[in-house]
Amino acid sequence: MPVAMGPYGQAQPSCFDRVKMGFMMGFAVGMAAGAMFGTFSCLRIGMRGRELMGGVGKTMMQSGGTFGTFMAIGMGIRC
Repeated sequence: MPVAMGPYGQAQPSCFDRVKMGFMMGFAVGMAAGAMFGTFSCLRIGMRGRELMGGVGKTMMQSGGTFGTFMAIGMGIRC
């Protein structure tokens, strides 16, 4: 099967590249949201210092992974 060419002669990204890009974009957005919500929730329950950093980091990774997965699924459906 020939490679699809874009308007200026460059090849368009493959479906796997699009899914990977969707995951990375979703992960970045999820990490930002996790930083905001994680900081607020950890400060609200009284965490300080190392415990605060661990709690915020865990929340950032969880929300980044979740949102990244859903964005990757969405990009997979689109292609």
